[in-house]
Amino acid sequence: MRKVVLVTGANSGIGLALCERLLAHDGQIQLCLACRNMQRAEAARLALLASHPESQVALLQLDVGSVRSVFQAAKEVKLRYNRLDYIYLNAGIMPNPQLDIKAFFKGLFSSNVINMFATAEGILTQKDNINSDGMQEVFATNLFGHYLLVRELEPLLCQPDSISQVIWTSSSNARRSAFSLEDIQHQQGTEPYSSSKYASDLVSVALNRRHNHQGLYSSVICPGLVMTNMTYGILPSFFWSLIMPIMWLIRIFTNTFTLTPYNGAEALFWLSLQKPESLDPLAKYHSLTSGLGKNYTQPHKMDISEDASEALYKKLHELEEKVRKKLKEDAGLHSH
Repeated sequence: MRKVVLVTGANSGIGLALCERLLAHDGQIQLCLACRNMQRAEAARLALLASHPESQVALLQLDVGSVRSVFQAAKEVKLRYNRLDYIYLNAGIMPNPQLDIKAFFKGLFSSNVINMFATAEGILTQKDNINSDGMQEVFATNLFGHYLLVRELEPLLCQPDSISQVIWTSSSNARRSAFSLEDIQHQQGTEPYSSSKYASDLVSVALNRRHNHQGLYSSVICPGLVMTNMTYGILPSFFWSLIMPIMWLIRIFTNTFTLTPYNGAEALFWLSLQKPESLDPLAKYHSLTSGLGKNYTQPHKMDISEDASEALYKKLHELEEKVRKKLKEDAGLHSH
């Protein structure tokens, strides 16, 4: 039986590196790249097929930030496959990151430098936008769209006598202090990315409580500090040229600087080799790279209360009901 693997945000960075690693390990999988930009997705597909010509690599148009797109993509997946073994929720955005340059340079020459790079705490804010569904864009893309996708694909993920894994790409930036149950879309704050990643940690815990008995297991990973398009967008490029040597140097002393997408995908790949029942639902699995460049995965307990995870799940469920109702009403209007 060929395993069916769906990866969101698969056309570059950690998502693409993961696909490469999965195919190198098992060329027999049916891989589905779920991406927003089909040109880039096709380029990624050709790159993967160039190194694994025998493989099955399919494309799926999916913009996780759009409710309609999620429903349409899920429908398409159900037509194509009768089960899903792995779904990697890896797509994410960090719009208009603003770096506090003064705080950054102060931190660069302090004992806090490693923590500063690893978590961006206190130095990085984002300006969020409202999307076409009337939701905060970061919440919609990083969290709600993925939540909806899992909900829609439950029939394929919860098959009798089989086990499936839902794996979230979270972040060391996921902090309890950035998240509030009163403001799950983070309309009031300035750290929507941090909030959305902490929320995905909470949702993972809730999914396990609901679906482990049906064979669905959810895990969360942290890729470490990886240089991707998202990271490069935070600073002007000449800054990166200046500080990259410092970062390679710091890497000798810390294992969280994975730096390359290949290394960052370590925990994602490692999880595909584990028995999901043996994993800790309250742990976040970290991709780590030793000073000598050896990759490994390590679990760390998450700073999470199960009550908060339940409360958030209920709120997402209410929002889902609203969204479904609105789509039905819109469809009704168009059919008259």
